[in-house]
Amino acid sequence: MSLFNKAIVATLPLVPRPLVRRFAGRYIAGDKLEDAVRVVKALNNRGICATIDILGEEIDDRDEALAAVEAYKKVLAAIDAEKLDSNISLKPTMLGLKIDKAFCRENVAAICDEVKRYGNFVRVDMEDSSCTQDTLDVYYALRERYDNVGTVIQSYLRRSLADCAGLAAAKANLRLCKGIYNEPRELAYKDKAVVNANFSLLLDVLLDGGCYVGIATHDEKMVWEGLRAVYEYGLERDQYEFQMLLGVDAKLRDTIVAAGHKLRIYVPFGTAWYAYSTRRLKENPRLAGQIFRNIFVKYELT
Repeated sequence: MSLFNKAIVATLPLVPRPLVRRFAGRYIAGDKLEDAVRVVKALNNRGICATIDILGEEIDDRDEALAAVEAYKKVLAAIDAEKLDSNISLKPTMLGLKIDKAFCRENVAAICDEVKRYGNFVRVDMEDSSCTQDTLDVYYALRERYDNVGTVIQSYLRRSLADCAGLAAAKANLRLCKGIYNEPRELAYKDKAVVNANFSLLLDVLLDGGCYVGIATHDEKMVWEGLRAVYEYGLERDQYEFQMLLGVDAKLRDTIVAAGHKLRIYVPFGTAWYAYSTRRLKENPRLAGQIFRNIFVKYELT
């Protein structure tokens, strides 16, 4: 970690909320659902699809988790009413995973029912390693009832290769990403080159298994690996997609779209933006430094 990035993270508690909001502004659609709708419409107009996420995680109150279910139903209704090219993503701990796994599963199932009614799709996100197995358990249980649900695999986790064997056998719909949480070395690769190599390996394993993969990366080397895989496997445009976060490297984003590939942008919104932003910056100091530098970049990122 560079001294610059260390300094940014160390001073976060002293940074006024308005300045943190300035850091986060281009990476978060806003506080309200209508903010997300506005951003997704703008992306759709550029030929880019989206996945909408309500900010919030680590919920320990059942009523809050149930309220999150209702909030997601409103998101799905808005996607349908506005005819947006978007699906949804959700955090299992927002739906009660840390309260009770069965409770979380039923909450996500209630959302899956609504998703099915609208003919849409839901992505069950992956959080830190304490949630990995429980999230996979929830996903596999839901797959017995629904075909409109997918999950996520993280290439920095040492366990992911073994996990991919089962996911490939299930022909899962997956987002493949590197992973952002700060994990211990015994659980996660720390060398960037190894994380990248594992990303490429996992991509091949999943495509060999016939999975639909969202290749989620802002690293041009990994974008190239995605393009390499698309070429080698002879994939059609509807058999894969690239994915990126809102506000990150729009030049690369636009280049991918201009080349004719499907691209999906992760669009988070909600009043929990401060906790989300500071947590992500602390967990990934390199991202903190990147965001700080990007404040001075004039290229339109959203």
